[in-house]
Amino acid sequence: MLASILDGDDAAGAARPDEELTDVENNAADTPTDGRILVVGAGAMGAQIAMACALAGYRVRLHDIAEESLEKARANLTGVMERRVAKGRLSQAESDAAFARLESTTDLDGAAVDADVVIEAAVEKLEVKQDLFARLDTLCPSHTILASNSSSFVPSAIGARTERPDRVCNLHFFNPALVMKCVEVVRSPDTSDATMDAAVALVERLGKEAVVLNKEINGFVANRILGALRDEAVALLEGGYASVSDIDKACRTALGHPMGPFELQDMTGLDIGHAVKQGRYAESGDPADQPQRSLAERVEAGHLGRKTGQGWYRYDSEGNKLGEA
Repeated sequence: MLASILDGDDAAGAARPDEELTDVENNAADTPTDGRILVVGAGAMGAQIAMACALAGYRVRLHDIAEESLEKARANLTGVMERRVAKGRLSQAESDAAFARLESTTDLDGAAVDADVVIEAAVEKLEVKQDLFARLDTLCPSHTILASNSSSFVPSAIGARTERPDRVCNLHFFNPALVMKCVEVVRSPDTSDATMDAAVALVERLGKEAVVLNKEINGFVANRILGALRDEAVALLEGGYASVSDIDKACRTALGHPMGPFELQDMTGLDIGHAVKQGRYAESGDPADQPQRSLAERVEAGHLGRKTGQGWYRYDSEGNKLGEA
């Protein structure tokens, strides 16, 4: 039942993340809840979403088609949790309990059979998401909520080929998912109130804050506002008015932003911003919504930011910034 994702002990919540970007206190769950969550996609976002759910007491399966991706995800999560334990933000027992609730698998059929909620964090391509949701629709129980972490595609498009449009929504986490408190909860015209209530309740049980969109729009709230800043930053760069580093410096020192727009793009991935622009252009047909030349050139060259060692800046193997690219 949908109600199963709302049940659990009162202590459930998200543990304090490794980085100092939130004031949430360490209140990781001591015992599991009755809800089962499947996270599809073991990249940086999917892995951290899965751990956030496990820390809150949910039994979680993290799925990916590649065993290598699952191994990398577990190694990365192990490092994050070890640092949190070392800094006293989480006990070893809480970390061990969270890992015990987190299972990884390449078997989607088996992982979906008893899921109460699916959170999709696959590649940001609409046709991939539509194919996946259509398959999940046949695999999951009838009550299962199918949610996408997409930052650009609306739920009506992603769930177009399912037989449960009332149980499809977006749960858009922000990178890094163990740190950032905001989750955008987006409904389509067909999403039921019960689905939205359950989705918001899940977000709150993770110790995060839900931003509810009662009407879907490409890019949602945060990325549309951020996109305007990013587009102006790129326009200033392409116009020769200021350098990447000086534009970032202005945003940090004059506007109080923790990161400049180019630093932020490098952290989240230039391919993600590029996909957002492509999705918006496909929807609007406005040439102004197409990816800018300098962004497109970097994506085409495979320079996607920190994860590839180069984006707007260059990085060493530890992810430390070396200078402008």
